[in-house]
Amino acid sequence: MREFGSFGPLIGAIDEGTSNVKFLIFAANTSEVLTYHQLPLKRFSPQQGWVEQDSLEILSAVLECIEVTVDNLKKLDIDPADVIGIGLTNQRETTIVWNSSTGEPLYSAIVWLDVRTSKIIDELNKNKGAQSINAVTQTSGLPLSTYFSSVKLKWLLQNVTAIKQAVASGNCMAGTVDSWLIWNLTGGCRGGVHVTDVTNASRTQLMSLRSLQWDKGLLRFFDIPVEILPKIKSSSEIYGYIATGSLLGTPIAGCLGDQQAALVGQNCMKFGQVKCTYGTGCFLLYNTGESIVHSQSGLLTTVAYKLGPDAPAIYALEGSVAVAGDTLQWLQKGVGIINDVSDTEALATQVADNEEGSVCFVPAFNGLYSPHWRKDARGIMCGISSSTRTEHVIRAALAATDCAPLRKLLADGGMAQNTTLMQMQADTLGIPVIRPLMMESTALGAAIVAGRALRVWPATTPSPPSDTFIPAISSEEREIRRKRWEDALNRCMGWVNDDDNQGTENEDDIDRTATALPPGLFFLGTAILVILADKLNMLP
Repeated sequence: MREFGSFGPLIGAIDEGTSNVKFLIFAANTSEVLTYHQLPLKRFSPQQGWVEQDSLEILSAVLECIEVTVDNLKKLDIDPADVIGIGLTNQRETTIVWNSSTGEPLYSAIVWLDVRTSKIIDELNKNKGAQSINAVTQTSGLPLSTYFSSVKLKWLLQNVTAIKQAVASGNCMAGTVDSWLIWNLTGGCRGGVHVTDVTNASRTQLMSLRSLQWDKGLLRFFDIPVEILPKIKSSSEIYGYIATGSLLGTPIAGCLGDQQAALVGQNCMKFGQVKCTYGTGCFLLYNTGESIVHSQSGLLTTVAYKLGPDAPAIYALEGSVAVAGDTLQWLQKGVGIINDVSDTEALATQVADNEEGSVCFVPAFNGLYSPHWRKDARGIMCGISSSTRTEHVIRAALAATDCAPLRKLLADGGMAQNTTLMQMQADTLGIPVIRPLMMESTALGAAIVAGRALRVWPATTPSPPSDTFIPAISSEEREIRRKRWEDALNRCMGWVNDDDNQGTENEDDIDRTATALPPGLFFLGTAILVILADKLNMLP
């Protein structure tokens, strides 16, 4: 066995998010971050509701972050040869199609937030029978929505001539961001490996949750050719080796979608454990163990992780909110009422929720995700009066980031650094909110699965040091806030119709129960059913 430096074996973690790219180096023995580098990513919107990124910019940012971080190691007198593996975590659902012969992207990356596929959703709802649509949800765990990769890929195949030509010539590859990065990092058109992991594949709406393979029925439903898709692997195994740069020959040994990576990084490895990530969006995952549990309340069923080719798949229920951190970006860049996102914490503390000027803000910029799945919803502010100040709007924007689990909530993500937001969450939910002092939970999750594949990461790790936020308001005040939020939520729906090229749900198809209650109550009800079913050995 080779000798390592004073920090022992090191694991690199690529953390490719919607807003930025990071490369971090972790000490496998202690989970300590030794150094990192970070670069921002641009997003652009060619048309209203379209959200795209430059696939080559994403790749370039990853390569630059790796090189700068390796240079940082050298400056710290740490041997880069001690980096024995790399894990990858990435924004999910974002879809990239490229030419396998040239390596060139055939269109921009269509980001998970993009809603251009609304018409495709309407057509599928109109032309496919209820039984077929229900089979999609039962097989994939996901409802028909603009959110997932299936309809993004369908749009690309229908509308981009270069992609049609590449499919016809057998030179087309498609995948989520993990597939694009792994293929390029392992050699690209000179032998790159075209793979994805089960967590990312589970967000395409093309994989069966049971077989963990591309499903013929789903491929037929969305009219997607299987030959352009990557091979599905576990979350923790060697996929290939870095083919260029300072870490040449280093194995890529782990891959997780970003929200699943945060679940692993928060050490939510047991049935019933819950985490919530406050980032560009807001995502809550509840570990359901080896059981596939289908929610009747608008939550998603997804793969949480699979720690090796022969390990069982672990599943999760997920609540997804499209806009969280993006709300604060909008306040800064869209309407210009703050100079910097970091200012929001101080400004929000200057007013209280129960003041006369209190405002309720629903940031449904591109519709609502869990549990409502209403693409006709749009953002709304309620309660504005002559006494409303900028600080009230900012506080309302923070309060709009809302989701609820069971006895406690493990929080991470960029917005979790906002102490005011964390206290507001504890107050609104009525449970303790626990925030780790080491905020890189997503990157840590990627490092853990890579380290385990290489057998250098401890089988169990202690919970990291953390801050705990305790509820500080009465149940009566909590109920007042809940009702105020429900009123605003109901008012935001139905703003977009077919004349706006977005479409609306059929009145008969809307679940009025789902639109009358906040996501937290749905999650609580579903979680209780999961626990009861598990106790009675009723889970499949």
